[in-house]
Amino acid sequence: MFSKSEAKQLRQDFWISFGKSYPKKWILYNTKIKDFSFKFHFDTSKAMVSLDIETKNLEKKIELWGKIISLKTILVENYISEIQFQEHTFLENQNEISRIFVLKEQVSIHNKNTWQETMMFLSENMIKFEAFFEDFEDVFLN
Repeated sequence: MFSKSEAKQLRQDFWISFGKSYPKKWILYNTKIKDFSFKFHFDTSKAMVSLDIETKNLEKKIELWGKIISLKTILVENYISEIQFQEHTFLENQNEISRIFVLKEQVSIHNKNTWQETMMFLSENMIKFEAFFEDFEDVFLN
């Protein structure tokens, strides 16, 4: 078990190492759509790459989710076959969001032996997410 400061240092070390190993400028929040962003996540049991819709505007949320669902077959067949869809999920702060994501389990930010495979997973899947978004950006922006 790690102390809070040791766990924090491990998280910082991982993300610094990831940035150095994969020095790409990711889209992340720069989608030109408010509350529509790509995210990396890595904790003590899993890694995840996601596209989150976090708007509190219900109409906007329904509209964006509908656009994602309309492209679901293309997304699954041509970009990320193992992608998961959650129209309603809750964050730790209890905010409800909609999310599509790909997950890698049995990895831990506290286990440096899983870092390399996790970095590859995060990078490879974010590249796929970004390719999908760039190919269909007009759909989401209109």
